[in-house]
Amino acid sequence: MNEPLLEGMVQTDRDRGENLLRAGNTNCGGCGMSVGLLMLGRAAADRPIQLVIPACCGIVTAGPFPASAYGAPVVASTFASAAAVGAGLAHVARLNGEPTRVVCWAGDGGTYDIGMATLSAAAERDDDVLYICYDNEIYGNTGGQRSSATPQGAATTTTPHGKVGEKKDILAIMAAHRVPYAATLSLAHPEDMLRKMREALELRGFRFLHLLSPCPTGWKSEPADGLELVRLAVRSGLYLVYEVFGGSHVRLNVEPELSEPALERYFALQGRFKRSKVDLRQVREGIRAQLEELRRRL
Repeated sequence: MNEPLLEGMVQTDRDRGENLLRAGNTNCGGCGMSVGLLMLGRAAADRPIQLVIPACCGIVTAGPFPASAYGAPVVASTFASAAAVGAGLAHVARLNGEPTRVVCWAGDGGTYDIGMATLSAAAERDDDVLYICYDNEIYGNTGGQRSSATPQGAATTTTPHGKVGEKKDILAIMAAHRVPYAATLSLAHPEDMLRKMREALELRGFRFLHLLSPCPTGWKSEPADGLELVRLAVRSGLYLVYEVFGGSHVRLNVEPELSEPALERYFALQGRFKRSKVDLRQVREGIRAQLEELRRRL
């Protein structure tokens, strides 16, 4: 039987003729980015899209020219300029009267850090760009160095004993730009993820989506545990699933259980936290504080 997937939201007449991420790509097994790209292809359906991908694992995915592992046109930008390049492509599409939707697909290094200037500028101008950050919490393509998305206590090649300092709250930063739409995505909640991607593709102006993207190589976890890690992060409240409209109206999409066993298992399944001995009491306090702050904005 070929039953409809995701409550009938896919396997329709409008689905793409080929996957956005083609078979035979070189991505690591268990890569959260791969799942995210497949979901983006589902969300785009038969809509024409252009991808802008800066220096990151995502652009290595494409493979050597002239072949490509992507089923859509891709512009490879410099590390810092994805949002600026995307803004230019969006303006050209508008001037030509084309229905093409421009999507920036970037890692946390090119979003939180190196690409922040052009990202902030495009958001402030309200350029017609959908910017998706797949966040594996490290510079995954250059050896696994820490980024400002790296959580406290995580070991990286530049923080071998665990990072000092908390992870940057990128969604709060983007919401502060008062963009039309900003949201977090959970790979463990595909229906919610697909809905948000479709809504973001429909809207005009600057939209920002944040995807927690497990990286077995950098997280020192089993490839088969990727979705389970996201599920545990959501259950424990470590990763809140919500959306922000116009920078002010907040909607919590998945109520966290604040499960202590889920939080403990999340850290236990990842080798990157073993050396630092994360203080779970401090983590729980941080989760509650973040959730209370979010609830005040509901």
